[in-house]
Order: sequence, then C-alpha cells, then structure tokens
Amino acid sequence: MARTRHPLAALIPLLAFLAVLVPLGAGTAHAESNGGVKVMPLGDSITDGFNVPGGYRVGLWQKLTAGRYEVDFVGSLFNGPSGLGDHDHEGHSGWTIQQIDDNVVNWLRTQNPHTILLHIGTNDIYGSNPAGAPARLSTLIDHITAQAPNAELFVATITPLGFMDSTVRAYNAAIPGIVRSKVNAGKHVHLVDMYSALTPADLADGVHPNAGGYDKMADVWWRALRSVPGSIGNPSFATTGSGARGNGSAARAA
Repeated sequence: MARTRHPLAALIPLLAFLAVLVPLGAGTAHAESNGGVKVMPLGDSITDGFNVPGGYRVGLWQKLTAGRYEVDFVGSLFNGPSGLGDHDHEGHSGWTIQQIDDNVVNWLRTQNPHTILLHIGTNDIYGSNPAGAPARLSTLIDHITAQAPNAELFVATITPLGFMDSTVRAYNAAIPGIVRSKVNAGKHVHLVDMYSALTPADLADGVHPNAGGYDKMADVWWRALRSVPGSIGNPSFATTGSGARGNGSAARAA
C-alpha cells in the first residue's frame, strides 16, 4: 500500500542539513575526563541536542552529579552549555543506523565506554527503507556487543514524530524482541522505553524534543541507568556495591 507523506516530512532533509551546518556549538574540542565511569551517548541529532544545546545530556548530567555519581561522558564530538559538566558525545546530526554502524567499532576502540546510551533510527523512518530499520539496528547491536562485550548497552525506542507515527510505532515494536534475543544470547543489553515518555507536544519542530522533552528523556535514561547496578558505578559516598547485571528491561524500574 502506498504511504501518504506528511507535509512535515519534506522539512526533514532541510532540518538534517541545517543540523550539520549549524550544530549549535558542536565540535571536536579537547575531550573532558572526569575520571569516572565512561558513558557514551550515541545516536543522531537528538543525542547532539538539536534545538536545545546538549539535549538530554544536560538534565542527565545534573541528575548524575546530584546523585554523587562519578561519570565521564565520552565521544568524538563536543557541545552544550557551560552548565553541562561534560560535553563529549557521539550524537551525529542527520545520521542513520547504518552510518552509526559504519563508524561505531572505531569509536568504541578509541573511547572504551563501560555504558552506552543508544537512541537511533529517527532518520531511518523517513528514509528509503524504514521497514529494514529493525534488522539494521540488530546488526548494529551485534557489532557493539562484539567490540565491547562487557559494556552495558541501553537501547531506546525512538521518540515520537509529528508525522508517520505508524512507521515509528512499527519500528519501536520490533525493538523489545531484538533486545530480548540479545539478552538470551548473554549480551548486556537493556531495553529503554523512550517513546511512551514523550508526546508530539514535547517536540519543537515535529522531530526534535523541546527543552521539556529533553528533560523527560533525561529522566528515562536516569531511571534506566539506576536500574542496572554498576552501569554508572556507585555514589561517591557508597563503600560497597552490587555486581548484579540487568535483565533487559531497565526502563521499567522505578
């Protein structure tokens, strides 16, 4: 059946193009190191923080520091406001799953993260083969877990779009089964339900979250990380911790 294209979809290539040209302070400045657990925010412009520099990373950083967790965001890119204590990330504006996959092994070799926050697939939704996105995601996860078998990989469903919701839902519906298959194979992969945390009202332009939407994302990531012992270490005042692993359904924990 032919798919009707929402008028907003025509804006997406332009938005992606602008996100690359004007990445809101993004760059490859000197990496910051906080000597804590290495966490790699990985994805596209939503990880970069298009519309709101730093995006969800700002709110997540605030929660981590308030909780006395010592975390080092890592990545080859660098952006965000001065209030963000660590600006490193791997959020590449306009990139698809395949583009991330083409580069991720080298990034992992360079950064050696202990925890990875993966939110990817939005640019695949309005691409030439959205139906193939789940298979591409599965392959990406395989490459990540092969290169970093001991890392904790959090795989998020993508946030809503202001159009093509049925396509977004179809992609997101495939992710729990993909994650479950990796968990059953002994991989440290955890499902994060990001889609249900936001609504179209949380979007600034039909694609990227507004400030409130990014805050909601930060809260989901925070709860997911805290549900998997060891993914962000232990608070600095703690003397002992658990070595238990997650069960693949991190975001459902309170």
